[in-house]
Amino acid sequence: MVSKEVVVKNGTGLHARPATLLVKKASSFKSDVSIEFNGKKANVKSLIGVLSLGVTKDSKITVIASGDDETLAVEEIVKLISSLED
Repeated sequence: MVSKEVVVKNGTGLHARPATLLVKKASSFKSDVSIEFNGKKANVKSLIGVLSLGVTKDSKITVIASGDDETLAVEEIVKLISSLED
């Protein structure tokens, strides 16, 4: 299992458009990928799951992956979240 913290810089947080990009990216990995925010955890391959966390701008979230390509999955998801600027 690999995990890494990242701060959401996108002005609207993880709303529909960025959440959709995350789901597409996460779905390309074999590993189970999830994010943790405010003590809640959601599967990143589930759009409803990501949206249900209600992640807002400047929130610190933890990306967690477990599986064959877990290191690459965490790196790529963190990079995507970091690139989601206004």
